[in-house]
Amino acid sequence: MLVAVTGFGSVWRQRLESSERIRPAVYYNTTGIIVKSGVRQRPQICGYARFDSVGGFNPNQPSTMIGRVFECAAPSLWMGCNKLLFRRLVRKGVCAGRFLVVANSELNGRFAVGTEGWKSPDTWLLSFSECGNNQELMLLMGIRSWIQSDLGRFLLKPVGQCPWSARLMLCPG
Repeated sequence: MLVAVTGFGSVWRQRLESSERIRPAVYYNTTGIIVKSGVRQRPQICGYARFDSVGGFNPNQPSTMIGRVFECAAPSLWMGCNKLLFRRLVRKGVCAGRFLVVANSELNGRFAVGTEGWKSPDTWLLSFSECGNNQELMLLMGIRSWIQSDLGRFLLKPVGQCPWSARLMLCPG
């Protein structure tokens, strides 16, 4: 499956290398929200996106990965957490079938996660953090997929003529 990155969650973790054998670095991205002591994960739905450094992911400049397309494994459930493995970066100009999208209550309004009709059937909720009125969601979406908040319906639309770039747009109504 080919997935384009439109944004990242607020929390990053790195798997430390074992002293017994050298393993390539692995980076995990998930949702989080600002609390008094900083950005923290407050998982209501536990999940993460995994990036391997050998797959072309640059942890020193994650913003350069936005708009890039990765070959990914199928989404899965492992030890009670949703996971999406980003295997390797593909060459520029390749079209993506799905998009890693991050939404939050500050920009997109409050989501009634879990209620009927809050997301399109083809949208997969990878991770969801919430504390008080603050929410952050990480989703796997296709073009024309949508999510519903108290502000209205946000539709994932392509940006210009770039099939590897998309963003959530509030539908008039």
